[in-house]
Amino acid sequence: MSKQVEFFFDFGSPAAYLAWTQLPNIAAAAGATIVWRPMLLGGVFKAAGNASPISVAAKGKWMMADLARFAARYGVPLNFPASFPVNTLALMRGAVGMQMRQPADFDRYVTAVFQAIFARGLAMGDPAVVAGVLSAAGLDASGFEALIGDPAVKQGLIANTEEAVARGAFGAPTMFVGNAMHFGQDRLDFVAQALAA
Repeated sequence: MSKQVEFFFDFGSPAAYLAWTQLPNIAAAAGATIVWRPMLLGGVFKAAGNASPISVAAKGKWMMADLARFAARYGVPLNFPASFPVNTLALMRGAVGMQMRQPADFDRYVTAVFQAIFARGLAMGDPAVVAGVLSAAGLDASGFEALIGDPAVKQGLIANTEEAVARGAFGAPTMFVGNAMHFGQDRLDFVAQALAA
């Protein structure tokens, strides 16, 4: 069986964005595959009794500076939208929908959305902005509302979120190598170590 890392993520998490910029190279170096697991961070927070770090003023201030340090280390842009935090329900349903209905477009979708939010700082809570981003990426913006309204897609996101919580997740990104859980983009070195074992 080939090595793999499960990546539970939500587009609204800047830490998940930073991990997304690095994980493909880490997996490739280990000859491992990434299993993409879209989840709803708000649902995870609620079920786990957790809250966003920005809800604590001192922690939020520290986190913003720390994320900027990691972005500089990785050499990637990090630009928060003015409307941060972003309501990602539609976007996360879109990720599940792409996996279920249009798997060939999934990677392009994830790239377009993460870059729109945290590289370009766009207001991706606005359906018109989302449509523009999807169209620019060569994706079907006209069918997006139907995709995210699909009951099976909605249930798929709920199931992913419930599974993440059942396995111990309390935030994003949460990564699993086998049964070992690794939380946060600042733990990618442990993910790399686990994949190399």
